[in-house]
Amino acid sequence: MKRKIGDVYKEMDLDCETFPKDDEVDPKSYINASSTFKPGDVAIIFTPDDTHFDIALECINRGMHVMVTKPIVQTLEHHKMIAKAAEEKNVLVGVEVHKRLDPFYADARDRARSALGNFQYMYAYMSQPKHQLETFKAWAGKSSDISYYLNSHHIDFSEWTLAGIARPVRVTATSSNGVAKERGMETEDSITLTVQWCNLNDKTLGCAVYTSSWVAPKSDVHSQQRFFYMGTKGEINVDQAHRGCTVGEDGKPFASVNPLFMKYTPTNGYFSGQASYGVKSFENFIDACKACNDGTKTADDFNDGSIATVHTTLQGTAILEAGRLSLDADGQPMDLVYDGDEDLDPVAIKPHVF
Repeated sequence: MKRKIGDVYKEMDLDCETFPKDDEVDPKSYINASSTFKPGDVAIIFTPDDTHFDIALECINRGMHVMVTKPIVQTLEHHKMIAKAAEEKNVLVGVEVHKRLDPFYADARDRARSALGNFQYMYAYMSQPKHQLETFKAWAGKSSDISYYLNSHHIDFSEWTLAGIARPVRVTATSSNGVAKERGMETEDSITLTVQWCNLNDKTLGCAVYTSSWVAPKSDVHSQQRFFYMGTKGEINVDQAHRGCTVGEDGKPFASVNPLFMKYTPTNGYFSGQASYGVKSFENFIDACKACNDGTKTADDFNDGSIATVHTTLQGTAILEAGRLSLDADGQPMDLVYDGDEDLDPVAIKPHVF
């Protein structure tokens, strides 16, 4: 923290208590950590994917509001358990999916819902350079995969965009491998999920293809990320990685930068990225928690799409889990099961029978 924050920005207080201490290892340290907080406090969870459920449930049961990075959990069963616990404890539980606050993505969502007609087709791609395999080697391929880590972004965009308009009904997964295996890691290099969506108004079908990779070459951006969306009445392209701002600096590689996400450059020595959507994502959630604590809002009030709550993101978890199940079944399609023809929340996943 000192190198990345304290040495870069003025007057940043880095004092904090850590659980466990820096010279200890304790996978259950979140229990002691959460015990030092009180109901109404906020827990923000940015840990490996397979730890989200246990930590979130512990904090919820203590009456804390909880924000979890995507994916909130890895299975539909765990998602439903978290949602039930949040309702019982009357706390706000949300997913940190900052692309909802990206003005390009937000505008694309509103255009799709208001002017582009029924959903027809979407292609989304997101990658990170292969040196990330070293960063994530402790869990990559052991407890999670690149689809959970990156496809979750654009799958959430689809769920948010198509809320009440269409629902996912079938998931088929394919992958590529080789680079990670050469490094001794048993995991996919790239994962593609093909998802069929059913438009609720006339039962027509649309198709979305989500691809993620962590073996991309180093380039002008850390993460390539873009999508193409087509409805029955129009289409839209968004390249989130290239916003028309490039930087060349002696001794550093040429870069395409996106200060809309995070403005890292200090102003007069001080951090000045408060207006960036990477910061606003947290600020909005904290403001929502404060409103719940003050009694001016209830947790249910934020199921309107203003926050990606645990109650409005079940489709995304179901798609990601179905993708993993499809990969493990050698590409067999997986059907998402709903109780009724108009229901939006999947209740189960089952192998497709041809």
